[in-house]
Amino acid sequence: MATPKPPKPTEITLHTKSHILEIAFDDGKRFEMSAEYLRVNSPSAEVQGHGPGQEVLQIGKQDVNIKKIEPVGTYAVQFFFDDNHDTGIYSWDTLYRLGIEKESLWPHYLKRLKEAGHIRPEPKHLQ
Repeated sequence: MATPKPPKPTEITLHTKSHILEIAFDDGKRFEMSAEYLRVNSPSAEVQGHGPGQEVLQIGKQDVNIKKIEPVGTYAVQFFFDDNHDTGIYSWDTLYRLGIEKESLWPHYLKRLKEAGHIRPEPKHLQ
């Protein structure tokens, strides 16, 4: 039995004013993810650490935006954030997973911030 092909993006749109990345996949799913959400869930070692339990809580990223998006081969993109973070390679699988799991990952991030004693101010672009 063949393994199903993972979904691939058909459209990627960066809305710089709202700090939102909109991405549509060939299975019909469409996600909107904030630059902050993508930044704090970066697949980079800076964020994920070098093994389980080594994740680094990202603080003060509520105003981060994406300056540039570059393709990486035919399987991923690299985001260049305006806080100079540019080391995470976001594969199509990673972006799809972040879209599917946003409803659990985002509250988990906010809970971790609160537990660490950090208050997340309202993003300036939403004020």
